[in-house]
Amino acid sequence: MALAFDGVTQRFGEVTALNSVSLSVEPGEIVALLGQSGCGKTTLLRLAAGVERPSAGRVLLEGKDVSSPESFVEPERRGVGLVFQDYALFPHLTVLENVRFGLQGRVPGTAAEATALRAIARVGLADLAQSYPHMLSGGEQQRVALARAVAPRPGVLLMDEPFSNLDRRLRDVVRDETAALLQETGATSIIVTHDPEDAMRIADRIVLMRAGEIVQIGTGETLYRQPASLFAARFFCDFTEVAGRVVRGAVDTPFGRFPARGLAEGSEAVACIRPHAVRIVPKGFCLPGRVVTRRFLGEVDHLLIAVDGFDRLLSVRASLAGVLGEGEDVGLDIPTDEVLVFPAGDT
Repeated sequence: MALAFDGVTQRFGEVTALNSVSLSVEPGEIVALLGQSGCGKTTLLRLAAGVERPSAGRVLLEGKDVSSPESFVEPERRGVGLVFQDYALFPHLTVLENVRFGLQGRVPGTAAEATALRAIARVGLADLAQSYPHMLSGGEQQRVALARAVAPRPGVLLMDEPFSNLDRRLRDVVRDETAALLQETGATSIIVTHDPEDAMRIADRIVLMRAGEIVQIGTGETLYRQPASLFAARFFCDFTEVAGRVVRGAVDTPFGRFPARGLAEGSEAVACIRPHAVRIVPKGFCLPGRVVTRRFLGEVDHLLIAVDGFDRLLSVRASLAGVLGEGEDVGLDIPTDEVLVFPAGDT
């Protein structure tokens, strides 16, 4: 199904959780709602599901208003599947029974078990169909919740922080499996997350939200490389931020001059240097610096480097194979096209 929000506002007393949000999700598209806690992500999801009714605006499924008082469609009639953050499995039911529960009223009784078993096999849990939730790992429980949601073949699948309860290694595996399953089922999907890596790895488009409003919409690459604001940029990378002033179209910093396109002459600005964009070169070349700390992180080393004229340390991630030690002098090459410049206070 195509899903759209048209000028949706949601208030809870004096608190405005959503402020005139408009968003269209194409059939079969996977969209991630990304943002900090309390920004309105889950509220938007609940409006799509029909669990809440908007204070203003419309929710549209296949172009039809399903949220207005005169045309409201109950959640069970919307063709929407839900995966909750805590999975919401029934502890007294087996895996098969949990998945069958999601088919009640949608699939005839004689076909429900076969449909449930196919969904369970699809998520790789065929051998655990008669197990109970307490016998499963966190990742297996998440897969059961996903199987229950996709078994009725919903037109729209809504997932609220589906990977937040998983450890890092399991999270990567389950996330990739979920992405493959969503592509296979073709359901229009919205995933709520606060983790930019989750969003980039699973979604066709990312909707970055803040304080009940949409900040930026685009692919993961667009939001990473062309963030609309300093707030958006910070969400995808831990920069070294350097204050400066715009002079003749560029901002002067202890690390050099960087283009400040569109910023007013003489205005204050912030240059953002990505940790992985800094190239370490032999001392005597480019900008001089001194390694203060070095930590081995596996694929890369994380270094903090002192630079004259900068009262903090420059964060650098580079693959150095242990050739540098603390206290060593180095050169720093910082390509200007890897540095983002924003107006000061653009947060």
